[in-house]
Amino acid sequence: MIKRLAAGAAVLALATGLSACIIVSSDGGSRTVVAGDNAVMASPSYVSLYTDAVADTKRPAEEVARDPLRHPAEILAFAQLAPGDKVADIRPGAGYFTRLFSDVVGPTGRVYAFVPERTMARENAGADALAAAYSNVTRVNGLLDSMTYAEPLDMIFMSQEYHDFHIPGFNTDVAKMNAAVFAALKPGGRYILIDHEAAPGTGISAVQTLHRIEGDYLKREVEAAGFVYEGESTAVANPADDHSLNVFDEKIRGKTDQFVYRFRKPG
Repeated sequence: MIKRLAAGAAVLALATGLSACIIVSSDGGSRTVVAGDNAVMASPSYVSLYTDAVADTKRPAEEVARDPLRHPAEILAFAQLAPGDKVADIRPGAGYFTRLFSDVVGPTGRVYAFVPERTMARENAGADALAAAYSNVTRVNGLLDSMTYAEPLDMIFMSQEYHDFHIPGFNTDVAKMNAAVFAALKPGGRYILIDHEAAPGTGISAVQTLHRIEGDYLKREVEAAGFVYEGESTAVANPADDHSLNVFDEKIRGKTDQFVYRFRKPG
């Protein structure tokens, strides 16, 4: 009951425009709060769906313990997830977000747990476990820069993964990856990206050393694929992070400054 009330409070704050419903434009590395219609992230009718997803007793305890740092209710609202949505979770890992997506999209929706061919030997088992536990989850393998799905999607989601795809070992053409995401989405579909912020002006120079990427650099790459940038949530931002440490450093691990961007395919 306590967990359910806490989740409900977090989502209710969103519905009333008090929490991560802040849209931020980024210009030269600075962040400016912008007021406007985009501040309303989620239909009030979905508040209970987000509350129930976060409070789902099937969620592993170790994932629930991370909620205060990952703010799942705010992320669901910012992503504008709705019942019936068809979504892809890129490299779902243990399934933190996959489980939440499954609960929200419901029996008429579908969650594709996309595991890249490069990492499927060690990650397919986790995706298969998710598919076994949730009837609306399907594991998909493929190349990142030519990903395809069985149907047009409403949303493609990456959390703390985009920077990795710039590392040479992934052998991924990121421009082609973004083009494949664009092609896989329905007109009006959303591309949601969460990643660790790098220092202004660093671009992709720290993707392998610090596992960080400059938000403005990522934004330009995604817009070059034809997406329209809609805004940023500050749900997982941390102004105390000076962007100098590797994200796995115990001094900052789990508490990095992260951006959450929403892009939309026109149409």
